[in-house]
Amino acid sequence: MTCQSSESTETIEGDRRVDNNTGAVESDESRIAAAMKELRNTGWYWGSLTANEAKEILQDTSEGTFLLRDSSQRDYLFTISAMTSAGPTNLRIEFKHGKFKLDSVVLVKPKLKQFKSVVHLVEYYVQLSRSSDKAASASNSRVSPVPPNGTVQLLLTKPVYTSTPSLQHLCRITINQRTRQVQDLPLPNRLKDYLSDYAYNV
Repeated sequence: MTCQSSESTETIEGDRRVDNNTGAVESDESRIAAAMKELRNTGWYWGSLTANEAKEILQDTSEGTFLLRDSSQRDYLFTISAMTSAGPTNLRIEFKHGKFKLDSVVLVKPKLKQFKSVVHLVEYYVQLSRSSDKAASASNSRVSPVPPNGTVQLLLTKPVYTSTPSLQHLCRITINQRTRQVQDLPLPNRLKDYLSDYAYNV
């Protein structure tokens, strides 16, 4: 039988905490690295763009037009810049506990969905916005409804590309809009791999 002093026990527990923290950091780093890889494939990630530069790009666009850029604030990685009925606005994306979600007021934060991928987050809100847009068109509504508290409705419907996307990428997005079962399509494996490399429809 062996005995262990409280000091040595604390040392072991401390080492475990260090190992756990190291693992968490590595996990976060790999998640962010994967997010960056996906973002570079989108065509609408603008990198280190300033808020004023984003405003200039969006100035003459229609409501719902958006782009994604690096956040200018240290506590956040990315920011969505979008055109609203009141003009361009910015919405930060928070990264916490390995998940991405939109930044918002404290009372709303717990209700916001979290995503493992930034592109998945954007895709979700684009689909939500397009559904809302279709519903408004079906009811012949020409003006975006204004919430009673005077805030502006944020829609994400059309990305601004840094340059003209390749025909291959546009075809990939179109296919992804039609099906999620890429592996079941009668296509060469190389083409299936290309489709699977970016499994989003925005």
